Amino acid sequence: MLLPFLKWAGGKRWFADRCMHLVPETFERYIEPFLGSGAMFFALRPKQAILSDLNDDLINCYRAVRDAPMAIAEMLAAHHTDHSEDHYYRVRADKPDDPVMRAAWFLYLNRTCWNGLYRVNRKNEFNVPIGTKTAVVLDSDNFAASGRILRGAELENRDFEQTLALAGDGDFVFVDPPYTVKHNLNGFVKYNDRIFSWADQVRLRDAVVEAAARGASVLVTNANHASIREIYDGVGCMEVVRRASVLAANSKHRVQTDELVVRTWLPARPIVTDTALAVEAMS
Repeated sequence: MLLPFLKWAGGKRWFADRCMHLVPETFERYIEPFLGSGAMFFALRPKQAILSDLNDDLINCYRAVRDAPMAIAEMLAAHHTDHSEDHYYRVRADKPDDPVMRAAWFLYLNRTCWNGLYRVNRKNEFNVPIGTKTAVVLDSDNFAASGRILRGAELENRDFEQTLALAGDGDFVFVDPPYTVKHNLNGFVKYNDRIFSWADQVRLRDAVVEAAARGASVLVTNANHASIREIYDGVGCMEVVRRASVLAANSKHRVQTDELVVRTWLPARPIVTDTALAVEAMS
């Protein structure tokens, strides 16, 4: 199994490991409008895909791995040799203009910052402090293989609505947005440079309904919250899965969390609450 080369807050490696039974058996094209670590994409290895995200640095990283995987590996090896607290903060303060160098910069910070978070300040400057992990080059790295798989994907920096508008008959759409709930901006929001609002959640629901009406099979993961269940009521089959949150700095505060899964291609039925998946959610 080819593992994602990025860590991401709310990453779905745990979902790819444990929940493939929720994916349609066959589909022609894979679409993911909130790319993040791309765990589902790498697990499925589709021949055709549309991958998008609003994070320009993220999409640039994927394009560079697709187009120049060996250069990325060499630059990461140099960062691995030089890694220290001083090196981290020097690199963090000096974002390259060259796309391939910027991708290596992004990957290095992703692997050595606190919990693999992506967060920027009001000047759009990455500002996450150094973390405890020191490995920049990983045993699981296979940028050549990742690049080959990515050659079949369109990689776009854009809003989710534009990507979902392309979904139709024969497509499988995996939708994993920031978990904002009504009246409460929860913890995931602060890790995004653009706040994903409740209005965005409603706009997303509408885009999902429209994509399903055109024949796409859409799977949505979201917070298991009454407000989310309400807006997806009647959209499809709802199920609850459980994962272990690892975002808290103190391990004592890391608790099991329920997440809601909505699948548009199955008849609506009551929520299932006995699927206990006590697994790592951050990968």
